[in-house]
Amino acid sequence: MADVVALYDEADQLKAAGKLEEAAAKLNEALAEDDSYALAHSALAVVLQRLGKHDEAIQHAQRVCELEPKDPFSFTAMSVTYQRAYAGTGEMSYIRLAEEAMERSRMMGT
Repeated sequence: MADVVALYDEADQLKAAGKLEEAAAKLNEALAEDDSYALAHSALAVVLQRLGKHDEAIQHAQRVCELEPKDPFSFTAMSVTYQRAYAGTGEMSYIRLAEEAMERSRMMGT
């Protein structure tokens, strides 16, 4: 696991430096080593969203929800990913999906 953590850390530094394509590549390397690394999927969703790759970002946010189905934050982050996809595309269906994800998060928190 140390290798994937090192790759994640490198990606985080690249993201902070504004090198989003390079950060995405490092996160993909980490996921090639361990596809169950939820934190890398979450970070990749953010990076891809910033790159305007909304469909890919959604896929990674959904994977986080699969890996961490009892964590309300997974669904809050999923909602934010849908909201950003809506903002980037104007596709109204993302609003409903964002609301559903947020509701699921709220239900877990009670």
